[in-house]
Amino acid sequence: MSADKRLSPSGSDGRGSRKVLWLVACVAVVLAAVGIVQRRLHYVHLQGQTTEASIPDVQMTDVLPGPATRDLTLPANIEAWYEAPIYAQVSGYVKMWYTDFGAVVKQGDVLAEINTPSLDAEYHAAQANLNVELAKYKLAVITADRWKALQGTQAVAQQEVSVQVANAAAQEARVDAARHAVDRYEALEGFKKIVAPFDGIVTNRFVNVGAYVNAGRGDVTAQGGAAELFSVADVHAMRVFVSVPQDYASVISPKLKVSLSVPQFPGRKFTAKYLTTAAAFNASTRTVTTELTVDNPDRLLWPNSYASAFMQAPGNPDLAIIPESALIFRAQGTQVATVDSGGYAHLVSVTVGNNLGNAVELLSGVHKGERIIDNPSAGLLEGQKVRIVPPTLGYNVQPQPHAEGTNDNARAMPEEGSAPSEDRK
Repeated sequence: MSADKRLSPSGSDGRGSRKVLWLVACVAVVLAAVGIVQRRLHYVHLQGQTTEASIPDVQMTDVLPGPATRDLTLPANIEAWYEAPIYAQVSGYVKMWYTDFGAVVKQGDVLAEINTPSLDAEYHAAQANLNVELAKYKLAVITADRWKALQGTQAVAQQEVSVQVANAAAQEARVDAARHAVDRYEALEGFKKIVAPFDGIVTNRFVNVGAYVNAGRGDVTAQGGAAELFSVADVHAMRVFVSVPQDYASVISPKLKVSLSVPQFPGRKFTAKYLTTAAAFNASTRTVTTELTVDNPDRLLWPNSYASAFMQAPGNPDLAIIPESALIFRAQGTQVATVDSGGYAHLVSVTVGNNLGNAVELLSGVHKGERIIDNPSAGLLEGQKVRIVPPTLGYNVQPQPHAEGTNDNARAMPEEGSAPSEDRK
């Protein structure tokens, strides 16, 4: 019995050890299973996040109809209907000038007078020479008549008769020449008075009493140059010249409506009408000169002033208009991206028309009313899965005024087939 008692504690310890080992093994198995499950869950979650992140977010924009009107603002130059620099036709000293800057004149009004003593003397000499030639002509006629009366007799030779008749004809020609000389000096005498060529205003005066003026060269300056005596402008209507860039030349037509603004009258508009266009581009600027007219009954518009021309021309509502940011430029040409009902992107080749600034016209490819991707990624591929997200209010789309029965929150909801932004986080 003593031997059995000594063996019992040892057997009890062995069974206890086996229980501990078994418990430790169970815990290890449970921990390993939990770790494997967690690892698998993390893998599945990471795979879902990777798949989710691989789908690009895109924002859509509408293909709008072309504008009913096309608006364009360009700088313009205003010029007088007529403007003429007036030079002297005779040499002499200014006797007096009668009109100053801004004077309103009528056609034929005297602007200034010139003293021409040398011209007066030449005019009187021409008149005297005419009188001499007239006297000689009368004598030649009398002599020729007398010789012709003796023609056919033995008193005179036929040759002498012919000579006297020819001499009378030659003297008549000298009278005509002398009379033309007198007419010439009479015309120059008329140029002693500088007159207005048409109704208008005096825009410049470059002459003073006692100043010497040179025939055809105007007022001689101290440097030996010359300038006009006066400038007269007809301002009952004004001509407006606008250089239209080649890209916008299609708006030029008689249907063009233009309003002008000038710095000296802020907030006031002047209506201009289309007159003509050069129908040719300037090779250095690639612009075409377009001429407009504007009535100026109150003479508020002045020649050679700067203006801003606000042009409005008929548009084409049948064209499709998209933002420039929606275009994709690749080796295949210009394209846009659409999205089908399954959320897959498709690239469509388009033909671009006129550039309207932030938007462009499309001549083919898509039609108004369709929806395309705005600002697509350069790496977007044909058939790629995409996720449509709502546009950013105030950035991609401007807020719309609240309309009766319209839910503003509903406008901010994602489109069908897109996931809310919270679900993507």
